[in-house]
Amino acid sequence: MKPIYKTALAYGMALAVLTTLLKAVEYQYWARDLSVEFYIGLVAVFFTGLGIWAGLKLTQKKVVTVAVGPAFVLNTHELQRLGISKREHEVLALMAKGLSNQEIADTLFVSLNTVKTHTSHLFMKLDVSRRTQAIQRGKELRLIA
Repeated sequence: MKPIYKTALAYGMALAVLTTLLKAVEYQYWARDLSVEFYIGLVAVFFTGLGIWAGLKLTQKKVVTVAVGPAFVLNTHELQRLGISKREHEVLALMAKGLSNQEIADTLFVSLNTVKTHTSHLFMKLDVSRRTQAIQRGKELRLIA
């Protein structure tokens, strides 16, 4: 969405252009014969049209297209080969979502020490030393999406 100052600037520029245009034709023949009310009406019609156009642009629903790749398929063979338990897999998936150890503990209804234990077991089984490495390795092995 555009910041409000851009909209105000656009209205100000349009008003300046109209004022300049009216001053430029002020000395012309038809400008002398028309009353001030005509010019006010002309400006009102212009800004009404501009307001309708801006309103339609701002309220228009945006269509978002998402390129969908192949569906994620869990590699159960690697889970079994590495000996990763169901709970350790859940901890890995929640780590990939960016949750802290305390948030993982709250989500799984376990203690913080249990999450730390599962994390250390995951690090050993995946042969990594950091959470980011565990997430990257899990994605490479198709353990998490």
